[in-house]
Amino acid sequence: MTSTSASGLARFNTLEESSARAELHEACASTAWARHLLAARPFATAEDLYAASDAAMAELSAEDLAEAMAGHPPIGRPKPGDATSSREQAGMAGAAEELKAEMLELNLAYQEKFGHVFLICATGRTGEQMRDAVKERIGNSPEQEREIVRTELGKINRIRLTRLVEQDARP
Repeated sequence: MTSTSASGLARFNTLEESSARAELHEACASTAWARHLLAARPFATAEDLYAASDAAMAELSAEDLAEAMAGHPPIGRPKPGDATSSREQAGMAGAAEELKAEMLELNLAYQEKFGHVFLICATGRTGEQMRDAVKERIGNSPEQEREIVRTELGKINRIRLTRLVEQDARP
């Protein structure tokens, strides 16, 4: 663990519960997930934090997953001012208008079928890779898709928690 992540983890471990909850909510909108991580503090290492996140994600009910997904905007349409989603979805930012329009149609078809946004760990993926993934996954059963979403959320949470612990300790 780098000294930056050690100091960032120490900062997170010592935050007031309401502040820690707010930071966790920025990573994942699931109340149950955040409650699990808050109860496990303090963490000795960043890996312990990630393991607790994975364990909490594995235990989320369908309702908890829905709550977590509600915190994510559709691919290609990050909320204005949402720097995290904009950064994660950078692969769509420079996409051709035709691809953006196709992604909008696919997002709507996916949401119609499953009742929630198409969720994928978009970090490092191109617009074409995200389009191909939604095309492939739209044929899944709701049960298959729920478990894929659980896995994708876990990946997103790990990336976001890594950013959280890599923040320098604040005075």
